[in-house]
Amino acid sequence: MVSFNEHSTVPSLLRNVVENIHKPEETFLIHKKNTEWENISFETTLENADAVSSFFLERGIKKGDRMGLMIENSPEYVYYDQGIQQIGAINVSIYPTLSEHEVEYIINDSGIRAILIGNTFLYKKVLKIADNCRNLSYIIPAFAEYKKVTVPEDLNAQIISFEEVLSSAPNLGNKRTAEIANIRHSLSPSDTSSLIYTSGTTGTPKGAMLSHYNFVENVKVCLQQIPVIDETETFLSFLPLSHVFERTATYHVCCAQGCKIAFAQSLELLAKNMGEVKPTVMNCVPRLLEKIHDKAIKSGTSAGGLKAKIFLWALATGQDYRKKKADGNNPGMVLSTKKAIAEKLVFSKIKEKTGGRLKFMISGGAALPKNVGEFFGNLGIKILEGFGLTETSPVMAVTEYHRQVYGTVGRVIPGIEIGIQDVETKEMINIQTHESFNEDFKCPEGEIIVRGHCVMQGYFNKPAETAEAIDKNNWFHTGDIGRFYKGNLQITDRLKNMIVNAYGKNVYPTPVENVYLKSLKIEQLFLIGDKREYLTAIVIPNKENLQEAFNLPESFFQKPELFIEEKEIIDWIGQDIRKYSNELAKFERIKNFKVKRNPFSMEEGEITPTLKAKRKVIENKYAATINEMYTETVDAD
Repeated sequence: MVSFNEHSTVPSLLRNVVENIHKPEETFLIHKKNTEWENISFETTLENADAVSSFFLERGIKKGDRMGLMIENSPEYVYYDQGIQQIGAINVSIYPTLSEHEVEYIINDSGIRAILIGNTFLYKKVLKIADNCRNLSYIIPAFAEYKKVTVPEDLNAQIISFEEVLSSAPNLGNKRTAEIANIRHSLSPSDTSSLIYTSGTTGTPKGAMLSHYNFVENVKVCLQQIPVIDETETFLSFLPLSHVFERTATYHVCCAQGCKIAFAQSLELLAKNMGEVKPTVMNCVPRLLEKIHDKAIKSGTSAGGLKAKIFLWALATGQDYRKKKADGNNPGMVLSTKKAIAEKLVFSKIKEKTGGRLKFMISGGAALPKNVGEFFGNLGIKILEGFGLTETSPVMAVTEYHRQVYGTVGRVIPGIEIGIQDVETKEMINIQTHESFNEDFKCPEGEIIVRGHCVMQGYFNKPAETAEAIDKNNWFHTGDIGRFYKGNLQITDRLKNMIVNAYGKNVYPTPVENVYLKSLKIEQLFLIGDKREYLTAIVIPNKENLQEAFNLPESFFQKPELFIEEKEIIDWIGQDIRKYSNELAKFERIKNFKVKRNPFSMEEGEITPTLKAKRKVIENKYAATINEMYTETVDAD
């Protein structure tokens, strides 16, 4: 049985599973080694965690020290995390896609003592910056090929393989095991468990301090809200554990409930892995669901004829059945029979590609298009949506399993308050809790604010930014605009112009735009990419430099065509786009762009008197051109 109490911490969750839910020799982790899936028991996981604890205790690591991870989802992540957490050290997981500059900043800002590295590319990245990182003492590669990489002769940090770290696992002895247990039992829920870095409006990463209490309470109430998750589940994990969503909603949930975690090999192999692992639950981002939706629609209709008619009939039948059930009505014998036929002819074939056992998926990180959610609902696959931020551990609201309102992110979780605050007057429009839920309730929109157990302790070493985010009444201001609709929270806009791409990555336009504006060829740049798979931009060239480079007459800028189509000009600007992209993380890089002939203007309502771009105006005005950038073939990085 799951057991939460006032003393629960992240490392105590897994110990409770072994004591009360599963036998130590039962499977906890599943990963693919060479060509075969390998099962790893709870016992092996905890032995390896103890080895990690012992290794760092011998080297003076103590409670409160920050320990880095830059590694893909894997058993090694779990061993390291459990090992450091149970001696009170703090997990600082770094996105593998961040630039060298950003990685260096995070290592120094947090004071990371040791860092676990997952592959050759990341290892080389850390070696380049290691001597600029004053507190970094240990670099720990978790892959055999690290020996082939040339290491700087004057490297200050010590390199120790993770294999060596784990080598003491079978031979720790009772004394050391007891010492580790004593430290684990001495941990307080109020102790910081993790720093997760999230970019601020200035682009400088901020470390959100999340406590054991933040995480444990978030897991506890989410399991209350979705009580169908039990110890028999198999989760397939592919979203990065450096992201708070996957950390809490897969890893911590499985640690608490005793579910199995299977690690996908890669995003490219995800479909194959789903068929092999046959998961019952998955956390995902909207883009994955959109791809499945698009592929299914294309496959079902492209052949035309009878096959397409059957497919469309099945979807219509599924929709009628779903709506009847949602309205609390009995579908009746005729519709139920039609649904059974649709299931056999169409739905079962789609479900087989997910492994055939999927109970539901939880979508987070970005908004799920309503039609995509309804499509899966018509198939009989539940998509539960959730909402939260790094700073809120992360879940603030999540869809209930038995009550779904498409286009919303669900009911407020137990134990917190969500307020809707007027953006202009700052007056509170409404406050909702889990207990106040009314499926007929709705209210006007405003900024979403929250207080309660999910709110972070603050930003690490940034008291001013913390005070700006969390007001004197302990409300955390999310910067998102929303309302309550049918009792559920609905996200309608963003207070600021933050872009959230289709994979849930947050991109603040201004710092990215400023990188590209270093180019003398570019006068203005407008970044696009919200809910999109990649970033694009509308670029306004520096008129003087463009004229000089191509000997252009003034009449060139008076042509009626709004966008420049000359290939040589596009290639000229593209040189600098590619050049400055190297300063950015992969998900921040522009993959396509259009060159606008003349600047945005106040006369056209495109910019404010202070020359700030009016995002909605520009996106609506140039919607056709923007859409072109996402239908054209672009080069991948």
